Amino acid sequence: MAAPAARTNAGEKDAGAKGGPSMVERLRERYEWLDHLMRAGARYSARNGDHYAAAITYFSVLSLVPLVMVAFAAAGYVLFLRPELLAELQAGIAKNVPAGLESVIMPIINGAIASRNAVGIIGLLAALYSGIGWMSNLRDALSAQWGQVPTAPPLLKRLLFDLLTLLGLGLALVASFAITGLASGFVATVLRLVGLADEGWAPVMFTVIGVALGLLANWLIFLWVIARLPRQHATLRSAAKAAVLGAIGFEVLKQVMTYYLGAVTSSPSGAIFGPLLGLLVFAYFVSRFILLVTAWAATSRENEQEEPTPVPPPAVIRPAVTVRSGPTGGTALGLLGAGLVTGLVGSRFLPGRRRDG
Repeated sequence: MAAPAARTNAGEKDAGAKGGPSMVERLRERYEWLDHLMRAGARYSARNGDHYAAAITYFSVLSLVPLVMVAFAAAGYVLFLRPELLAELQAGIAKNVPAGLESVIMPIINGAIASRNAVGIIGLLAALYSGIGWMSNLRDALSAQWGQVPTAPPLLKRLLFDLLTLLGLGLALVASFAITGLASGFVATVLRLVGLADEGWAPVMFTVIGVALGLLANWLIFLWVIARLPRQHATLRSAAKAAVLGAIGFEVLKQVMTYYLGAVTSSPSGAIFGPLLGLLVFAYFVSRFILLVTAWAATSRENEQEEPTPVPPPAVIRPAVTVRSGPTGGTALGLLGAGLVTGLVGSRFLPGRRRDG
């Protein structure tokens, strides 16, 4: 039984040596999904996917600082408008911190409340700048994966469209999560009305419905990102299958990053730097995943187009003119030979004539 296998392996090596299809090529011909995946990976690499993912990650992290400033300003407004909450916060701080430390913390809280306007305005402006930069890089990256010809729209037009797209994506996120929350609450209400909320299978049903609704929300988000965020919109039909892959992969990625953050923050040093590093890693991998899913959508059979062959540049004819100031090499050798012969003949006859004279 081992001899046929050996002969088969030898035959495969001979076929590979003679220029036949390799094992990877045969697998790609046999499995369409593998061929599609390799075409998507090739497009992702050719369209500078890693570089775009790094730029998106940079603006994602940059957006956190102004968002925190806006959150602090909002908290300051809430405490200013609700003095009873401020009194409860001050009482809780005085009760739980060591003696004497409240005299240091209270002025900081009062200063934050007093400067809420300046912090809020600066935070909003910075968030606007970083948010538009994030959206611009994301749209350029998605457009590159779709193979769209890069254009340079006017600056104000580009900023306005990127701002509107950012607001649209934010509304899509809010709507998807609202659908998830409202649907879960609706299912729980229905089960309570029919008297099935206390059954043993009810928590399992809640979990299944929650996962299904989460996948649905992810699918809607990926469908919006893949089809509507590029500079030139793609059809929803062409992005629907890729959005399913994105929804499932994003859930897997979230679970993996949850375990990763738990492992990173387990040490004392990780508790300090772990959340920031985890955020960087998560943003980078999510950016790469979004671009890879977009490349998958762009390389499907119904969307992939043959790239036009570049036209060669026009031929330029330059006549070569060589100017010589002296004889050529052959002529010089001929003259040198003639001179040698003449010298030998002269040295033979001229002395004899002198003696005769």
